Amino acid sequence: MRLDEYFEEIERDEAAERRELVKEKSYAITDYLDDVEYEFNKRVSGDALLGSTSPTIFVGRSSYPNVSTGLLSPVGHEERAADFETSGQWYDQGFSIEDVFQHRTGLVNTSRKTDVGNVADAWNGFLGTQREVAIADRPVDIEVGLDGPLDVDFSVSEADVSSPTGPRAHAKSATLTENPHVPRPVKKTLEDDDWRAEGAMNYLYNRGYDVYDINTILSAGALGETETRRLVPTRWSITAVDDTVGKFLRGGVHNATAVDKTEVYYNEYLGNKFWVLLAPGDWEFELVELKAPGSVWNPDPDRGMWIAADREGYEGRTGYVTETAGAYYAARLGVLEHLRERNRQASVLVLRHVTPDYWGPTGVWQVRETVRNAFDAEGGQAESFGNALRDLEPQLPVSLGRLRRKSTMVAGVQSRLDAFA
Repeated sequence: MRLDEYFEEIERDEAAERRELVKEKSYAITDYLDDVEYEFNKRVSGDALLGSTSPTIFVGRSSYPNVSTGLLSPVGHEERAADFETSGQWYDQGFSIEDVFQHRTGLVNTSRKTDVGNVADAWNGFLGTQREVAIADRPVDIEVGLDGPLDVDFSVSEADVSSPTGPRAHAKSATLTENPHVPRPVKKTLEDDDWRAEGAMNYLYNRGYDVYDINTILSAGALGETETRRLVPTRWSITAVDDTVGKFLRGGVHNATAVDKTEVYYNEYLGNKFWVLLAPGDWEFELVELKAPGSVWNPDPDRGMWIAADREGYEGRTGYVTETAGAYYAARLGVLEHLRERNRQASVLVLRHVTPDYWGPTGVWQVRETVRNAFDAEGGQAESFGNALRDLEPQLPVSLGRLRRKSTMVAGVQSRLDAFA
């Protein structure tokens, strides 16, 4: 399909079929918390939280290494506890920002302060229960003893709504009320005391585990050599798994044949528009984020477009990205999965336009899934990377001139043109 025809088809799809995005900031989520509080209070008996089913865990990063670590449990919807765990199914089900926030605020975080320490042998008590929940392949029934009076904050102001959390309670104990089911590959990684965490992550990924499952296991301190097993803050574990698996996939495409034409793919979700350009050449990758004024990461309507970018060459990066954070590794993973499936490599530019419709942060999962699913439909083709950029310019919120000042790959096109002038 020629690129001009592809653009016309995208515009028709947007007009007829695009998801209804939020047109203005909604604070209905604050009303939802009233229902959460009612259901929570119904389940409290004495100093214990009864009838709880935990699909996942959370490890905070504040005050590291003495962090808050907790069990997350839905309130009033225990029979579908698995639906509350972040996964690619949220994309498949077309979750809106409100849907994401309702699922997040519907989880009770029963937590306690813990030193990340060495938790290799932590199979008893609160940490043991938390680890059992993390390594199980389905939600686990638990009972949590609360530490004295309830200390649950249900108040969420309009200033806080951009990043809501569910109710919190301090826990003094947690026990299993059923035997969790732990898959054999996970048991294998647990039993091998000399297996480095990176190798264990890639092993689980190759056995069909998605990064969502792996980062939960890593966060619980259940991967790696015995002496290095520690709790990993959830946010760090997500990026660590995306990065580790991404490096593994990158190694697999290094010797692959490059794509023979410039290909352009598009996808949009939750007010984020993604253009993915694959050009002939050795592997390189760049993510450029165009954050519109009025969006969650650029809230000042008078500030103008905020542009951030990070990149890597054929051999990858030597350090953490400086401007695009976890979105970089999530987007790179989606691209590398596609290239591995085709046994191809490419020079890759991902452009992310964060529109004002993205009024609240939902997490890097939406970056990962939007890029992953961009390849489901047929993309457009261009004669060259430069031609693709020129054809794409009318679709972008900034000029190529401004993009060139931030993007190494876009600037490289101009440098090559100048050399032949």
